[in-house]
Amino acid sequence: MFSPSLKQASQWGTLALLLILTGCASSLARQPLPPEYTVEAEIPSIPEARFWGDEWPTFAEERFETFTDVELRQLFSGIYDKPHNYLAISGGGANGAFGAGLLIGWTATGERPEFSMVTGVSTGALTAPFAFLGPDYDDEMKEVYTTTTTKDIAVKRNLFAAAFGDSITDTTPLQELIAKYIDADMIDAIAREHKRGRRLFVGTVNLDAGRSVIWNIGAIAASDYPQKMTLIHELLRASAAIPIAFPPVIISVEAEGKQYDEMHVDGGTGSQVFVYPAAVDWKQITEKLKVQGKPQVYVIRNSFLDPDYQGIKRNVMPIASRTIDSLIRTQGIGDLYQIYALCRRDGNDFNLAYIPPDFTDEPTESFDPVYMKKLLDRGYQMALDGYPWEKVPPGFIIEP
Repeated sequence: MFSPSLKQASQWGTLALLLILTGCASSLARQPLPPEYTVEAEIPSIPEARFWGDEWPTFAEERFETFTDVELRQLFSGIYDKPHNYLAISGGGANGAFGAGLLIGWTATGERPEFSMVTGVSTGALTAPFAFLGPDYDDEMKEVYTTTTTKDIAVKRNLFAAAFGDSITDTTPLQELIAKYIDADMIDAIAREHKRGRRLFVGTVNLDAGRSVIWNIGAIAASDYPQKMTLIHELLRASAAIPIAFPPVIISVEAEGKQYDEMHVDGGTGSQVFVYPAAVDWKQITEKLKVQGKPQVYVIRNSFLDPDYQGIKRNVMPIASRTIDSLIRTQGIGDLYQIYALCRRDGNDFNLAYIPPDFTDEPTESFDPVYMKKLLDRGYQMALDGYPWEKVPPGFIIEP
């Protein structure tokens, strides 16, 4: 997201040397969760606040095996015996403007559905609450993706602060931006929709455990947990906390009556986009909820999917930057294939949107309002014209 110039290469070299010399002595204090409590640790009083991204949570599995139709109808009144539409929004930094524009344009067509479930990673996690609550929040979503600048997200630390800290930037501005838009009224609205059975999930990676975590934002919003607003703000910041560039977010948890902490970073380090864990028996869920018709899965990949050629200079910074870009692009494509495979397995309909290759504008900074507005306008117009959702991942060929 932040791309240092070649002029900074010597500074980063000095930083790397400082890190080597200081070693563990510069580690910031924390109280990490002991390994034996990894599974049982939880947010106090919110047992359904989260689950691993590669497992079916026990509480959900038991619910769908034992609850009666009457109980399910009461708990999931907004999605029981109705069509289901799921929206998954990927990471992509400033390119999140594309997804925002697509959703706003979809609203303008009068055909945008109410989503039974919305998931988000990184910039997608920041978009997800607006998308979840529907068209009434389109103006706020547009404002975020057309007025935000790099300084509204993070500020660079000086060389020595970075050497003895946990990142090269400070994301206090992002913390303030999240607090501005995700206010008490919005959290109350998320809670109301959660009680109707709709779900809002965001992804982080527990760096201590090295595993993806899916956070149930609606369950947190609907809880009596006194620090729920702060927790939601921190989870959204954590989902976008690119390691090294942005500081990790420390989340307090409880195990055996004692307080510990976990280190969480950008959900994109686990997956660029997700709908639900592969371990979940989604057919059982849709059958129990008596879903009408075929569930529709809409995936917005806030990125270009086609490879682009660049003559890379033989220097550390451009080589590192290009390598990371390539890893993110190919990982994202792999995530799309996994979602497509799940759709085929579980009887869902796959729909994919991504930034078209003919959009060739370039940003002048990491978060360039002019660039983002153009990208938002492009997504908006494509939706207004009737977006041609791709029915398979890129490169996948269906035999006639």
